[in-house]
Amino acid sequence: MTEKLVELVDHIQKLHDELDREIAKRRVAMGFNLSGKFVQFEKNVVSRHRALRTGILKYLSNADIPTIVTAPVIYGMILPVALLDLSVSVYQQLCFRAYGMARVRRADYIVIDRQHLKYLNWIEALNCVYCGYANGVFAYAREIGARTEQFWCPIKHALRVKDPHQRYFEFLEYGDADGYRARLAEFRRKLVENPA
Repeated sequence: MTEKLVELVDHIQKLHDELDREIAKRRVAMGFNLSGKFVQFEKNVVSRHRALRTGILKYLSNADIPTIVTAPVIYGMILPVALLDLSVSVYQQLCFRAYGMARVRRADYIVIDRQHLKYLNWIEALNCVYCGYANGVFAYAREIGARTEQFWCPIKHALRVKDPHQRYFEFLEYGDADGYRARLAEFRRKLVENPA
């Protein structure tokens, strides 16, 4: 990477760190803190949340026709999502082991915790579980794909890619044949030594 690209990637990382600090401040303002993976709300916050919960009958009676009609389509996607989850998990267990690559920790991407919020009724909580699972699987699959791309083809595209994965920025420039031949082993070694 050029010096300017390294500088930009470093700036992006600093912005991510700043964003994390701001999110931590918002947690305090929302009346909760994290202890490991456990969330602890202040007692008055929990009672306020319970008071804001919408009952099931009221929730269902307020549902509009498009929501009712599309719900089976949305929930029907659970099978392809679960199949993707299973497929990429088996793929990385076999292929990443074969190449000596560090495997992606599924638990780092699939986070299911919003169902514990007391202001959600059981339908809303189920929706949150589903979204947490599905979007987590997509993120998990994306990281497995990114590591695969780094192993086999760490080359940027000539055309602009919208929202590329984080590994992409360190890839070789399109058309850098010398760099590809000289650095492919280095890209692969990073996946074994320090994949993060």
